[in-house]
Amino acid sequence: MRRRLIQSTLAVVLVVIAVFGVSLVIVETRTISDSARERVRSEAVRLASIVDSRLIVEEQVTAEILSDQLTEDRYAVIRIPGKPPIEVGDKPDGDVISASAPGEEGETVTVQEPRSSVTREVARTLLIIGLVALLAVIAAVLLAIRQANRLASPLTDLAETAERLGSGDPRPRHRRYGVPELDRVADVLDSSAERIARMLTAERRLAADASHQLRTPLTALSMRLEEITLTDDPETVKEEATIALTQVERLTDVVQRLLTNSRDPRTGSAVTFELDEVIQQQLAEWRPAYRSAGRAIVSSGKRNLRAVGTPGAVAQVLAALIENSLMHGGGTVALRTRVTGNQVVVEVTDEGPGVPADLGARIFERAISGRNSTGIGLAVARDLAEADGGRLEMLQAKPPVFGLFLSRTPPQKSREDASRHTVR
Repeated sequence: MRRRLIQSTLAVVLVVIAVFGVSLVIVETRTISDSARERVRSEAVRLASIVDSRLIVEEQVTAEILSDQLTEDRYAVIRIPGKPPIEVGDKPDGDVISASAPGEEGETVTVQEPRSSVTREVARTLLIIGLVALLAVIAAVLLAIRQANRLASPLTDLAETAERLGSGDPRPRHRRYGVPELDRVADVLDSSAERIARMLTAERRLAADASHQLRTPLTALSMRLEEITLTDDPETVKEEATIALTQVERLTDVVQRLLTNSRDPRTGSAVTFELDEVIQQQLAEWRPAYRSAGRAIVSSGKRNLRAVGTPGAVAQVLAALIENSLMHGGGTVALRTRVTGNQVVVEVTDEGPGVPADLGARIFERAISGRNSTGIGLAVARDLAEADGGRLEMLQAKPPVFGLFLSRTPPQKSREDASRHTVR
């Protein structure tokens, strides 16, 4: 491609030089020849006036006197009636430029100049034109090389980017070249790289998220099964078996949710649901774990609230916050519900030391944890919240307060009851 660009540019320049250069040479040659004739004619008129002035005052007209008045390399012949011709200068050989001028006393002055002087001037002019043409060709070649590099280098770079993308390296390069068409190709490649990177990241996250999100339901299911093995009371067995089936359903929902989010973390299936049911489910699920740790978990705030989201996803977000408080917090864990504007907020807080200052701004980043945990829970919880149009924020660091914001729907009843419900 570089060679073709250079050759095409050079061909255009040579054509332009051939067209305009030849025309310029012809015009300049004619101009120089006309100028030489005009100079010789002017010389003859000037000498004729000098001869006239001397003849009028009856002074002698000789070659010695007129030699000082004649331009070098020129030859003049003065013919005065009744006198022999007067020759001034050396008579040139070969082709000459000649001009004659009559005087007022009847004399005739003829001036000659060798045409070689005109040829030399034409040659100098042609040399100048040739040098200018050569400079134009050199400039055209340099410009062609620059333009070829400007176009060919980005294409080579884009080819390398596409090759990297095909070999499994989806990092966008974000390089632009100042050429709109090439920049458009670079935009498309970068967009494709970002989409592939998101897909690969989602695939890699699936295994980590699955192990983290399935751990809690499996632990709860294991505890229910242990309760069944340790009791002979049929009613207790029936109750624990029913709860275990509920846990199995949660496991199925968690797996389905993980498979959905593995392709696009922001793909949600939001519906209107009763927030109280999800909160009570979490309280019942985490009650044994907190009881074993000698701690309590309580809920308070507005009741009968309806929110927009995916119940399974909301449950997973609350489970992540509750588990985080169990592992890193202390004292009683409280779930408070309130309304702000057109949103429902579920706050999860405990009486522990809170979030360290060095982790406050990065608490929702993956692999960020205050202890030897995976650092995945809060990152997954934030993705789940945002998938349905909600958001998860840390409202306060000490004591820790995390808020889950969901879109609110109008209550079914005319009035909402405010009460406090405690589960220990």
